[in-house]
Amino acid sequence: MIINYLTLSLLLFTFSLLGVILNRKNLIIMIMSIELLLLSVNCNFLSFSVLLDDIIGQIFCLFILTVAAAESAIGLSILIAYYRLKGNINIMFINLLKG
Repeated sequence: MIINYLTLSLLLFTFSLLGVILNRKNLIIMIMSIELLLLSVNCNFLSFSVLLDDIIGQIFCLFILTVAAAESAIGLSILIAYYRLKGNINIMFINLLKG
């Protein structure tokens, strides 16, 4: 039973890692890939938490979800500010945000 969840977690982690590595132009896809990576880690924590009958994995999952929500909100707000300033979201020109 746990093998199915671990396989799902491995597939999610692989797809998200490929999304970060292969995509170097679109910032939205990179943020979504990082969120998918955090989701796969949460799936691992929850699977082993149920297997070991321990609540620590569930607590870590809640912390990771909180950090992921904050990261997503900050990343999207920076992305919107950059789009309003420059008119595109090409990641090659993101170094122009330096003050």
